[in-house]
Amino acid sequence: MQPLGVDEPTVVGPYRLLGRLGSGGMGRVYLGRNAGGRTVAVKIVHPHFALDEEFRARFRREVDAARRVGGAWTAPVLDADPEAAVPWVATAYVAGPSLTAAVADGGPLPPSSVRALGAGLAEALEAVHALGLVHRDVKPSNVLLTLDGPLLIDFGIARATDGTASLTSTGVSVGSPGYMSPEQILGKGATGAADVFSLGAVLVHAATGEPPFPGDSSAALLYKVVHEEPELGSIGGELRELVAACLAKDPAARPTPGEVARRLAPDGAARLVAGGWLPGALVEQVSRSAVQLLNLEAAGVADAVPASGPVGFGGTSGAGAGIAGFGPPPVMPAGYGPPGVPEPRDAPPPDRAPAPTSARRPGKVSVTVAADATPGTNGRGRRMSCSVAIAVAGALAAVTVGSVFVFRLLPGGHHDTASGSAGEKQSSAPDATPSAPSGAGSATAGASPSAVPSGKAVPAAYLGTWEGPGTALDGSLPDGTFRLTVQQVGIGGRLGVLRQTDQLGGVCDDVLTLKQVTADRLVAAAAGAPGNRGTCNQAAHTVRLTRVGDDLAYASDSSAEGKPTARMAKVR
Repeated sequence: MQPLGVDEPTVVGPYRLLGRLGSGGMGRVYLGRNAGGRTVAVKIVHPHFALDEEFRARFRREVDAARRVGGAWTAPVLDADPEAAVPWVATAYVAGPSLTAAVADGGPLPPSSVRALGAGLAEALEAVHALGLVHRDVKPSNVLLTLDGPLLIDFGIARATDGTASLTSTGVSVGSPGYMSPEQILGKGATGAADVFSLGAVLVHAATGEPPFPGDSSAALLYKVVHEEPELGSIGGELRELVAACLAKDPAARPTPGEVARRLAPDGAARLVAGGWLPGALVEQVSRSAVQLLNLEAAGVADAVPASGPVGFGGTSGAGAGIAGFGPPPVMPAGYGPPGVPEPRDAPPPDRAPAPTSARRPGKVSVTVAADATPGTNGRGRRMSCSVAIAVAGALAAVTVGSVFVFRLLPGGHHDTASGSAGEKQSSAPDATPSAPSGAGSATAGASPSAVPSGKAVPAAYLGTWEGPGTALDGSLPDGTFRLTVQQVGIGGRLGVLRQTDQLGGVCDDVLTLKQVTADRLVAAAAGAPGNRGTCNQAAHTVRLTRVGDDLAYASDSSAEGKPTARMAKVR
């Protein structure tokens, strides 16, 4: 858990916020405490979802449904305000690690623990499905381990994004690569059988320490889920047969959650848990977390509490795994924020210089500006080489995960040699000074007769900070959020840094150098910022910026990135 940033809220509803637990595609998650001393996980929706009335309606319905989920193996929804200017929901906070963290720290669970885990989760899904709900994001980071048994978290919240304009425009995924069912990947919808597939994948991870469909990219994972058999490792006996049945490609061939529960625990999961279901090291860790939670005080909270409890949100943040690597959430329009929330603290974050007084918006409320935080140095870039494998493009285009898929990793794909090296890409500070892209070295390089080779070549209508959703592959693949601050420069000057944040929180920065100004557009040479990691496309390319009504349209000619486009609104 991390301390609150200077622009983050300190109070939401009746809860005083003590620290930030995680961040993801739908919003941010905070540790909160009410006046009575109850500790909760407070999830605040990204402001751009709050502007979507269809999302609000679905969020309201799903919160109402999630309140009914009260089984022994779920973390209950305790409070929510879908009508708030920025909707939020509070769930019980659990002093226990996620399955992701437990396996990462201590290795695979013993077979007896895996059986108890599977039985508890299956019973939780059986109860949820009986209410007409489908979880759709069962994964290790959404499973918490407590002394009293496993808990499945994040019911219905990610599901609220389905079918809204925001889902289409921002590319927030419902599901996680490697744990999504084939039918989800192929855009055929999700029934309870999809949760059973994900449960099988979770049990493989718990038993072997590895996912059943390993891969280095979203594209590779998704292809394997649809077309290849799972890797079950050392799992043996009846458990192997059951897990293999859960992972059947055909939804109709999978067992129901009730069948899974009965095969793992004929007398019920509670019987398996009652005798002590966790290995000794995990028992010690959970007990220590519980004691620290009881001693929690507002001061120094980030150092006092380990990363545990329900921190997953919208399928991008891993519970118990810290929050480094997440990109910025979308920015709230100026002046839009909930009344009655304390003003943010005045000091700028340590990694950002104070904005000029003239550039600051008066009256910003804390929830509003929380969405304006820039990612830290651990931001991960995932914009990659992208020559499309025709055989799977139709299926992958329906999936809104990752940024631009690494199609060269798929059978039949090709390698674009201009894409740069593999490996993740570190986000760089926007004010790092790169070497100029090819063709932009002189003041008039590539300029047309209409270009203005002066110190102030950019029309005023383009100046400012712009942000909006992007797509690639002719609009068929959501490409995350694009953000650009256009500065006043002359031809050959640095126009700004375009930051693209993908659906998994990965960040890539492109440095734009002004190349040409015409009556209706700006043309810039672009190249990856020097500090980027290898998975971002570093090759020089050309981008065009055009005013469309009140918006700014962005278009890139980079084939390695799927020729992304974006339509951005001015945020300041």
